[in-house]
Amino acid sequence: MSFKDHDKKTFIIDTARDFAARRISKRDFLRKTGMAGIGFSAFATGLLGSTRPFRGNLGGNAAYAQTPEEMTKWLKDVGGKFKGTKVRYTSEATPPTVVLNQIKGEFTEATGIEVEIEIVPLEQVLAKATQDVQGQLGTYDVYYLDQSWVATFAQDTVDPTQYYKDKPDLAMPGFDFDDFSKPLVEGLALYDGKWAGIPFDIPIFITMYRKDILEKHGIKPPTNFDEFTAGVKAITEAEKANGIFGTGLQAKSGHYSLECDWTAAVWGHGGSIFGKDKKFAGNDEQAIKGLQWYQEMLKNAPPQSTASTWDGQFQMMQAGQVALVNSWDEFFPGLDADDSKVKGLWEPLHPISSMTGVRAVADAGFGEIPNVGHQGGSILGLSKYSKNLDAAWIFMQWACSKEIMTRCTLLGGFAPMRLSSFDDPRVKAKAVVGPGTTRHLETVKWTIDNVMASEPDMPLWAGFSNNEIPVELGKLLTNQDYGGDAKKCMDNVASLINKAVEDAGLL
Repeated sequence: MSFKDHDKKTFIIDTARDFAARRISKRDFLRKTGMAGIGFSAFATGLLGSTRPFRGNLGGNAAYAQTPEEMTKWLKDVGGKFKGTKVRYTSEATPPTVVLNQIKGEFTEATGIEVEIEIVPLEQVLAKATQDVQGQLGTYDVYYLDQSWVATFAQDTVDPTQYYKDKPDLAMPGFDFDDFSKPLVEGLALYDGKWAGIPFDIPIFITMYRKDILEKHGIKPPTNFDEFTAGVKAITEAEKANGIFGTGLQAKSGHYSLECDWTAAVWGHGGSIFGKDKKFAGNDEQAIKGLQWYQEMLKNAPPQSTASTWDGQFQMMQAGQVALVNSWDEFFPGLDADDSKVKGLWEPLHPISSMTGVRAVADAGFGEIPNVGHQGGSILGLSKYSKNLDAAWIFMQWACSKEIMTRCTLLGGFAPMRLSSFDDPRVKAKAVVGPGTTRHLETVKWTIDNVMASEPDMPLWAGFSNNEIPVELGKLLTNQDYGGDAKKCMDNVASLINKAVEDAGLL
C-alpha cells in the first residue's frame, strides 16, 4: 500500500483516533501504523492504551527547588520578552515529563511564559503530533518523539544545535551539547547527521540482586549468564519452601514485556532477531539456546510470571519473592521506597555478560544492535511549525538544561541524559537507601556507555514484538502448543515473520 505524504498522515491520525476510541484492536493499530511507515519501540508498544508506571519519588524537596541565580536572571532577561506567550507540549507520562509538569511554574514565574503540558497515552501523542505536522498547524511547540518515530518527524523539527548557533541572543549560557551522553545522541537523537531533538528519557536493562539472600547462601553477585543461572537455581532450591524464587520474569503471553525478556536472552547467547540477510534469526542455534535458557529460568520463577508484565515483575521484587532479576533500571528507586518490604536489600549490577560474546551489528539486520543493555528511549523535538518558536526554544533549553535535568533525576531517581547529572554532588548524595535513590545510576551510566542495545528499526517491528513473537512464545511457555520444543516454536515464528517482511517488500 502506498501513500502520498498528506494521505499517509491522515491515515495515521484516523488510525490513532480509532484505537484511542477502542474501535480497533491494538493488533490492528500496530498493523495499520506499520503499513504507513510508523513503528514503535518495544518499550513504547507496551504503553499503548495505558500510562507508564512511575517508580520514583515525587514528594520533592525544598533543597532541589532553588533555581540558580544566574539561570533565573537569564530567564527573566531573555524569556521576559515573551511574557504572555503560551508553549504547548504533549507527551506520554515519562518520568521527566511528570517532573516537568510539577515544576513548570518556576519557568513561568521567571519568564511570564505559560506552559501547558498534555500527558496522554502514547497513541494520542502520535495522533496529535501527526495532525500538527500534516497541517503545519503549530498547535504544539514541543513534541515528545519515541525513538522509532524520529525518521518520520525529523524533517518537521528544528535542529537544536543549529538553532543555538543561529540565535545567540536566545542561547542559554553553558547549555553544552557535549554534555549529553554520546551513545544516547547517536542512538536516539541523530538522523541523517542532524539532531532531530534532544535525548530525554532512557529506560534500560540492568541486573539487580538481593544481597541478603546471596550472602546467606554464599553466592557471589553474578557477572555472566552461567553465574546468574547457577545462582538462580541454588536460591530456588534453598528458598522455595519459604516462598522465595531465584528469579522473576515479565512473561505475559502476547505482551511486549515477554518479547523484551526473550530479546535479552537471545542477545545474551550470541544471537539476534534478524540476520544480515534481513531474515528472522530467532530460530538459529544461538537464539534457541537463549530461549531454552529462558525456559529454564521460568522453572525457577514464581508461577505468576507467565501472567506478569513489568508491573508484576516489580511487585515480585518489592514483595521479596525473588532474588535475581535482569530488567528495567526504573524499578530500582521503588525498591528503596518506604512501602517496600525489601528496602535497602537490593543492589544494582552491570547487565550479566554473554558467555560467547554478542553478535556483531554487521551480522544483524534492520539497524539492530545486539547487546545486553536492552533500552527504549525518547527525545524532545522543537516543532518548526511553532507559532512561538523562540519562546518554545527558551522552554526547551530550560527543560533540558543541566540544572533541570539533574533536578528531574533528584525528584524521581531515574537515569539522566546528561553526563554532568551523573556527577552532580546532589545526585551522588542521594546514592543511599531511600525513596528516589540514585544508588543504581553508576551502573546505568556504565550500561549506556558500554553495552546499550537496540531492537530493529522497521515499521513492522511494533507488530512483531507485540503479536507474533510474544503470542507464540506464550503458547510455548504455558504449554498450550509446541510441546516445550523451543526450535519448533521459533521455526513457526520465522515463517510468519519472513512472509510478512517479504510481503512488505523489505527483503
